[in-house]
Amino acid sequence: MNPRKIKEGIHWMGAIDWDRRLFDSLIPLPDGTTYNAYLVEGSEKTVLLDSVDPVMTSRLMTQLEDVSRIDYVISHHAEQDHSGAIPVVLGKYTNAKVICTPKAKGILVDLLHIPDDRFMTVEDGETLSLGGKTLRFIHTPWVHWPETMVTYLEKDKVLFSCDFFGSHIAGTDLYATDKARVYEAAKRYFAEIMMPFRNVIEKNLAKLKPLDIEMIAPSHGPIYAEPAFIMDAYADWITGPLKNTVVIPYVSMHESTRQMVCYFVAALVERGVNAELFDLAATDIGKLAMALVDAATIVIGTPTVLAGPHPNVAYAAFLANAIRPRAKFLSIIGSYSWGGKTVDALAGMIPNLKVEVLTPVLLKGLPLQEDLKALDKLADTVAARHKEAGLA
Repeated sequence: MNPRKIKEGIHWMGAIDWDRRLFDSLIPLPDGTTYNAYLVEGSEKTVLLDSVDPVMTSRLMTQLEDVSRIDYVISHHAEQDHSGAIPVVLGKYTNAKVICTPKAKGILVDLLHIPDDRFMTVEDGETLSLGGKTLRFIHTPWVHWPETMVTYLEKDKVLFSCDFFGSHIAGTDLYATDKARVYEAAKRYFAEIMMPFRNVIEKNLAKLKPLDIEMIAPSHGPIYAEPAFIMDAYADWITGPLKNTVVIPYVSMHESTRQMVCYFVAALVERGVNAELFDLAATDIGKLAMALVDAATIVIGTPTVLAGPHPNVAYAAFLANAIRPRAKFLSIIGSYSWGGKTVDALAGMIPNLKVEVLTPVLLKGLPLQEDLKALDKLADTVAARHKEAGLA
C-alpha cells in the first residue's frame, strides 16, 4: 500500500495485516488488523508518528523511500506493534530524535535498545512547531500502558491517538465508513485491552474535551472523520447504563450443565431478562469480552472437574477478573458427581469483580424437578435485582 493523503502535509503510512488472527498470542483477530503510522510535514520539520509491527518493517521503509528527511519519530506507546520498526527508521534518518513521554523512554530502551542520545522526552501539554504546523503532546496514561500519550495537530485539528479509539480491522477503507462493523470491532478492542483501565480512561476523555477535534487517526483500524462517533461510544462503554442482560459463559461435559443453562435462559426470558450464551468449548473469547462491557449480571455454568471448575471456565473467570467488567451481580450454576469446591474455587479467581454474589445452584447429576425450581428462584432474584437497579 502506498502512502495515502489525509490533508495537506499529512499522509497515512503503515501496513494492512490481512492474515493475522492472534494478537499478543492471546487476543483473537477475526478481521486482521492494521498498523497505522502517519507522516506530517511542516515547512521546517518532518515527523513520523509511530511505526509498524516488526514483521511489516519493509513495507514502511518502502513507503519512506522518497522521504529525504525525518526530524522526529513520535512514539505514543512503546508496545512493539507501534514501536517495533523505530530502530530501522532511526538507522535511515540518523539525525532523527524519538519523541515520547519520560516513562516511555525507559521502556523503549529496554525493549528496543535505542541509544539514550536519540531521545527527546516531552511533558504533558508541551508543544512543538514544525513550521506552519504545531503538535501538542497530551499524556494519556493507561491507554493502555502507563507511558502512553496522544498528539494533537492544532491547525489541522487532527488527534493522533495510537491505541486510544483503535479497532482491529484489516481493510482498504481509510475512514470509518461502515459504522456498524467499526463499532463492533472498536467495542471488542475496548473490551479486550481498555476496559480494565476505564476509570483512568474516563479522565483521559475529559482531557480531550476542550480540544476542537475534527478527525481522530488511531494506530489500528480506520480514521474517524466524525470523532463524536467513537468518543460517544467510549463514554457509553465507560459510564453508560448497564443492559438488562445476563451473560452466561458455560461448559457442559455430559449435558447436565447444558440442561440447566437452557432451562435458566428460558426462565430469564419469561421474566423479561435477556441472556447471551457462550459455550466455552468453542466460543470466540473476544465475543464474550464484548458482552461483558455492559451486561448487568454474569452467571457461570460449569461441570465439576477434579473437585473444581472446568479449565475453560477457570480461564473465563480469569479473563473476567482481568478486564474488570461493570457487572453488578454474579452467580454460578452447574453439576457434580460426587462433590467438590467449585464455588469456592471460582470465588477465589475473581477478586477484582465488585459484584453481589447471588445464591449458586449446584446439583448432583442430571437436574430433577426440585433442581429446576432452584433455577426459577435464581431467575426471580436476577429479575428483581435488575428491576431494583432500574434495568428492567
